[in-house]
Amino acid sequence: MTGMGTDLFERRVVISGVGQSAIGRQLDRSGFQLTIDAILAAVADAGLTVDDIDGLAMFPGGGKANLPGYANGNLYEIQDALRVTTTWRQGIIEGMCLPFYGPAMAVATGQARHVVVWRTVKEGSAARNAGGRPAYGSTNSAAEGPLAWLLPVGALSPVCQLAPYTTRYMHEYGVTREQLAWIPVTQRAHAALNPDAVYRSPLTVDDYLASRMISSPICLYDCDVPADGATAIVVSAAETAADLRAPVGVEAMAGVVDGRPSWEQWEDMGRVGYATAAAMWARTDLRPADVDVAEIYDGFTIEAVWWLEAMGFCGPGEAGAFVEGGKRISLGGELPLNTWGGQLSGGRLHAAFGHTAEAVRQLRGEAGDRQVAGARVAAVTSVGGYEAGAALLTSWPR
Repeated sequence: MTGMGTDLFERRVVISGVGQSAIGRQLDRSGFQLTIDAILAAVADAGLTVDDIDGLAMFPGGGKANLPGYANGNLYEIQDALRVTTTWRQGIIEGMCLPFYGPAMAVATGQARHVVVWRTVKEGSAARNAGGRPAYGSTNSAAEGPLAWLLPVGALSPVCQLAPYTTRYMHEYGVTREQLAWIPVTQRAHAALNPDAVYRSPLTVDDYLASRMISSPICLYDCDVPADGATAIVVSAAETAADLRAPVGVEAMAGVVDGRPSWEQWEDMGRVGYATAAAMWARTDLRPADVDVAEIYDGFTIEAVWWLEAMGFCGPGEAGAFVEGGKRISLGGELPLNTWGGQLSGGRLHAAFGHTAEAVRQLRGEAGDRQVAGARVAAVTSVGGYEAGAALLTSWPR
């Protein structure tokens, strides 16, 4: 599928398994239990046993692991519960913002053969326990650096930080809310075909326009849905493919971290996305027209807009016209978008874990009623603003 040769590290790895726990707004299971559920499901999906796993990784690590709703558990407790012996462990994988980047590097360099990486959230429960406020808003933060400007006016949530850039984008390119509405509306239609999605009831453009503003011009349906749930992904050595149930190839991946001071990183929300996409496309002969399905980050509608443009699916400022009417981004369209419902309807599973799981299912032909016919290339992107990741996954064999 590519003429880039076999020297790239991506050619030495496959995604062998994906698994998810129950997903919902508020689940009566601990983060630890949800994590174990997802890991065991992913290992079984790969056609492996827990005894085959020799690498573990989780997202996030460091201080973020202690925020309310970030319920990964302790990496060593998970290892003990699974009774696995590891040759490689990683407690934080945020740098490139792709769930499988660190594990892929470990496998490609021979440090492990089968690595499982997971992300567990209890943000739905945490938000409700905090009275409906964002879970992370209940923590004590120091009013220093950019927070000196954000905390006094209650703008800790990313929605408040993204709103001014959304306004500027809409003004510069003449993009309207009526156009943007088609992203959450279309993704809700996809979610209706996903039994695990948090929200499956129909959503119309009128519903979108009538919804309450959260931080103008970002409304309720522009925001992803806090949820409880866990997703796990198994990354394996390509040489083991014959022993795996249904591996998926990793064609190319890249990530960029913005090294500017934090208060400058939000100056151009699309900047890092464009740099990430360019780095990814440089690692493959495939081009945007070759992508059959796009599972791109949608923490907010505007982030999906920026990714559509950064990835080259349309030109700068053209995303509004590209998504208008929903035809292009629907099942059967030229670029089916977030076919599981995305984070806007499927639930905030965070950092492209949900997007990756769906891409794998699409490429295997296992997405059920939402299957994109003949899908062989899937794009996955994660986050944006100050750090971002992008990847192309392909059906196997290549």
